[in-house]
Amino acid sequence: MPYFNSREVAAIALLSALWGVLNSIFAPIFFRMTGLPLLCDLIGFTVLVLATWWVRKPGAASAVGIIATAINFIFNPGGTHFLGFTAASIVFDALAYAIGYERSLKSPSATTASMLPVSIVSAAVAGFIIGTFFMAGPALEKWGGVLGWAGLHAVGGLIGGIVGIIVVATLASIGIHRAEVKNK
Repeated sequence: MPYFNSREVAAIALLSALWGVLNSIFAPIFFRMTGLPLLCDLIGFTVLVLATWWVRKPGAASAVGIIATAINFIFNPGGTHFLGFTAASIVFDALAYAIGYERSLKSPSATTASMLPVSIVSAAVAGFIIGTFFMAGPALEKWGGVLGWAGLHAVGGLIGGIVGIIVVATLASIGIHRAEVKNK
């Protein structure tokens, strides 16, 4: 039996496309207007929370991040900074797995208590990697160096985590639950 079933593969593909396309179109506009990385974090960590809630298997969030990276490179070949988000999706996946999917996603309060810190830490990792390897020194100085840039991304992870949790709670409240596929 395959590791991901067809519904999970479809969810991973859909969420990857959503992240890759929205990020490559809207995040650069927002960044040029404000100089803040918040929109890319909002999009990314909303999608990662949703993917983790839907699939609940190790590798799902990483797959979403890797595919979104490929999509981002198709639309924005010079956007190498997105590799920070690739790493962040792997960190997100590992942290969510370590906490335990069923324990952390069993109720809205458990989801909030677990997915918010996971989003914040993962976003900070993205910011640290981007600041270390892809940002120019003068731009970093404006925000307090690499740690300041990681902090800005952590704020974006907080926002994206909150939006992701709201989306998950809303889906559950209207009766949409992840598909349970039982083995025969």
